[in-house]
Amino acid sequence: MFSVAKPFFRQAIRSGAATAAPAAQHRLLSSLRGCASKTSVHTRQEGARISYRRWASSTTAHSTTTDPAEAEALQCLEEGTQKLEDGDVQAAKALYQRSVEIKRTASSLFNLGVTHYHLKEYDDAIAVWKESIALQPSSTDAHMNIASAYIISPVSRPDLALHHLSVAASLAPDDAEIAFNLAAVLESCGRLEEALKYYKRSKTYGVERADVHIRNVSAKILGQKMKAAEEELAKEQKESKSDS
Repeated sequence: MFSVAKPFFRQAIRSGAATAAPAAQHRLLSSLRGCASKTSVHTRQEGARISYRRWASSTTAHSTTTDPAEAEALQCLEEGTQKLEDGDVQAAKALYQRSVEIKRTASSLFNLGVTHYHLKEYDDAIAVWKESIALQPSSTDAHMNIASAYIISPVSRPDLALHHLSVAASLAPDDAEIAFNLAAVLESCGRLEEALKYYKRSKTYGVERADVHIRNVSAKILGQKMKAAEEELAKEQKESKSDS
């Protein structure tokens, strides 16, 4: 199994403002698969592999609709959220699927992807998250979750995970979790200089544990440079002996 250095995992459930600006989307660090905060539109969680993000959104808490179909879709979304919070993933999945059938929104697709992910249906999770991105291209959360699915899938695809993490980083360059996750996968792929850059960025924006990885990657880079220098010296010495 392809593994990376314990990045963040982002959970998605509670409905909130679908078009809320990123600055308004509260983010909360918590332990692995801990209980998500009901007061925030978005929250984050920490996981053993790549991150999996966070609260999906559909409508504001005080909004109303006169469209019966839209109201039913929202009701299914809310009920699915409650089931997911209660740990009943299958029931949540059925409700989210119903919501998607009634009204296909970025939020309903995003949450449906969460249930697929929990049920280890990674291909399905990736497919619906990609559809969610098509409806909401600015969603860094969906890109993060797709990266997570690519990493944790039985046939890991770190190359595809890197693509989505890079897109997420371009959309939110000051996001510490994205930077950390991107650094972790880059490090696992042996791209140490790039990994160091993003570990440093994640520390700048608040991920204190990135400091350990900065030291480790710096040591690896130094080791590689020393080895290269030794090999170059040995080559020169060999050539010198041959000439003499």
